[in-house]
Amino acid sequence: LMRYPSLPAVLLVSFSMTAWAGDPPTLILHHGKIATVDSEFSIAEAIAIRGERVLAVGTNEEITSLANDSTQVINLQGKTVLPGLIDSHVHPTGASVFEFDHPIPEMETIADVLSYVKSRADALDDGEWIRLSQVFITRLRDQRFPTRHELDAVAPKNPVYFRTGPDAALNSLALELNGIDKDFQIPEGESGRVERDPQTGEPTGIIRSAGRYIKTSSRESSPNQEQKQDLLRDLLQAYNAAGITSIADRNGSSGGVELYESLLNRGELTCRVFVSRGVNAGSNLEVIEKQIQEIASHPRHESNRHLWIRGVKIFLDGGMLTGSAYMRQPWGVSEIYGISDPEYRGLRYVEPEKLYRIAKMALENDLQMTAHSVGDGAVQSLVDAYARIDENDFKVREHRPCVTHCNFMTPEAIETMSRLGIVADLQPAWLWLDGKTLLRQFGNDRMRYFQPYRTLFSKEIKVGGGSDHMQKIGKRRSVNPYDPFLAMWIAITREPRGMDTAIHPEEAISREQAIRLYTINNAWLTFEEHEKGSLEPGKLADLIVVDRDPLTCPLEDLADTQVLQTYLGGKLVHERAE
Repeated sequence: LMRYPSLPAVLLVSFSMTAWAGDPPTLILHHGKIATVDSEFSIAEAIAIRGERVLAVGTNEEITSLANDSTQVINLQGKTVLPGLIDSHVHPTGASVFEFDHPIPEMETIADVLSYVKSRADALDDGEWIRLSQVFITRLRDQRFPTRHELDAVAPKNPVYFRTGPDAALNSLALELNGIDKDFQIPEGESGRVERDPQTGEPTGIIRSAGRYIKTSSRESSPNQEQKQDLLRDLLQAYNAAGITSIADRNGSSGGVELYESLLNRGELTCRVFVSRGVNAGSNLEVIEKQIQEIASHPRHESNRHLWIRGVKIFLDGGMLTGSAYMRQPWGVSEIYGISDPEYRGLRYVEPEKLYRIAKMALENDLQMTAHSVGDGAVQSLVDAYARIDENDFKVREHRPCVTHCNFMTPEAIETMSRLGIVADLQPAWLWLDGKTLLRQFGNDRMRYFQPYRTLFSKEIKVGGGSDHMQKIGKRRSVNPYDPFLAMWIAITREPRGMDTAIHPEEAISREQAIRLYTINNAWLTFEEHEKGSLEPGKLADLIVVDRDPLTCPLEDLADTQVLQTYLGGKLVHERAE
């Protein structure tokens, strides 16, 4: 096969004539544009599939000649085929049940938040709690919390708890029920702050890093086990509709694994699932070691193309949306983030020695280690831990240690990652959603190595694209959108919403590279590059048919690419309604 945009001159049919001799294809797609995403990004006209694997790719004439009477033959009529897309970071078991009790509308302003709170107050009995989480104030146009008195006005008889990461806003009744008044003090030496009116000393309703003092209750209905299975099935089918055929659950639980198992047994697991089990890094090392050993001894730790427990994940720092990512330099005083200390650098939850011990335990138990690491200080801490293991204990390259989020980076961290084979799991949509706010907070110079995709590619660091989808269903309405084509467009343009210029356009990547983020690179992140991520003979026949050519369509149209059909292992799992 020749490199795009030329049509293929040499066919990969020899495989079918040897390893597959006598076995005709079960499915042929022809007269299309097959983007194989092999090492040369070769383009073919047709693809033959037998059972769940690719048999051959090549010209229309050669591939259709392999058919017999039992082969399903489909004319693509010029449409483009891509490998099934892979999301390197989702939380589907939580996202699928998030709206079980009632739908949560999209919220872009404080007025939207207050309207929702009022609707809940009208629907609930007096005294029942109203709880709302992960509506990030940095994503609201107002860029602030609702005030205590605004919440009182729309819900005077219901306690309200509006939580975003470590910070929250409460109304008067919520403060009263938790004993937070003018005289309340957080003990000296403990983290957290209660913001107060400078004139009266009364709490404003905003508390920071002090959620441990808030006790709430809820009478919202919860799904039973069968309902959880059905809801998770529905979400996976929504992923299929977005072109996703494989996912990495980056904070999986034992209950979540049971849900995946049940869907697999029912024949309804329509995404391949790579699980990184969540581990509480705050526990003592003996407890952590026992948990890691239990994860490594789980039957699903054996390699499996449908459901594979292969990693562990901890939380190393806070978040950039909440002003708690651990940075090498101070954040800077900020009204939006509530930062008054000019020396504040964010929150690091695991000190270096413990981090090294946890990472070593995970890797030597054949589990991919990763940690939520947003700030450049956290990224450096994790990279340093991997480097220490590589230098003193064993080489880490074959274990593919990972950095999750990896938003703020430095040339030093990048060089170490390249040298040691450390991989990265990034979320392009954050550049789009939050770039404008971050640019205002940190300035252009400190954003130089924010999601530096071109540099990572040039250093041959395997970087994969994910969404961190955590709440609600809908590829654009969810908290953290899971639309891969939107994410590809972002990685190519680097243009945040609300801006008409790019943030460090020198870090933009090509369309081919953007597609690799969601195909072969993510397969590498999950140790499966020989099984999926490209359309080559012998690999799993996970593929999608799309309504436009992502390689040549107008760039402004790329984000709106629609998936017409999705195949998992040669089986149709999604077809777009006309």
